Amino acid sequence: TGMKDKIQLIVGLGNPGDKYAQTRHNAGAEFVEQLAARHLAPLKPEKKYHGLYSRAQIGGQTIHLLVPTTFMNLSGQAVAALANFYKIPPQEILVAHDELDLPPGIAKFKQGGGHGGHNGLRDIISKLGNNKNFYRLRLGIGHPGHSSQVSGFVLKKAPNKERDATMAALDEAERYLELAISGDWGKAMNQLHSFSAS
Repeated sequence: TGMKDKIQLIVGLGNPGDKYAQTRHNAGAEFVEQLAARHLAPLKPEKKYHGLYSRAQIGGQTIHLLVPTTFMNLSGQAVAALANFYKIPPQEILVAHDELDLPPGIAKFKQGGGHGGHNGLRDIISKLGNNKNFYRLRLGIGHPGHSSQVSGFVLKKAPNKERDATMAALDEAERYLELAISGDWGKAMNQLHSFSAS
């Protein structure tokens, strides 16, 4: 297997409620919300998956779309509930999340790896039985410069210029999504990684 994995589930991470809408930490949720809107598959609350859910036809495949409505540090509860119900293995899951280690305007696909201090990823890894093999779409938000400032930084809205750059990278990621979900990860990565909106 490896880089031929086809995706069945795309998860967008964020915190629920108006207070957190459009904050840096919600970049992943915004990606999936935009995807759902583009594919005319409106997300609706689904209690058994602890989130907003829909199914979309993307690249000729049926893809589950999920935005957990637990708080970020309980994201795995939603992901595991849906993955267990549909028997979707971790390597057929793509999690879109904000990424401190990339500047705004950069997005990258990645498989596996740790959580890098991201509470959503940490909980997903844990709830999937410590399996790290899911794919990630890392949406750059930049770093405040010191680890003590991270929690305040991610829960704020970015200045317009940074936000625009993040949204441009999010659009670009969507452009290569069909390649990725069909299992052509090498090509999807190369295309997306050459993009910069900064």
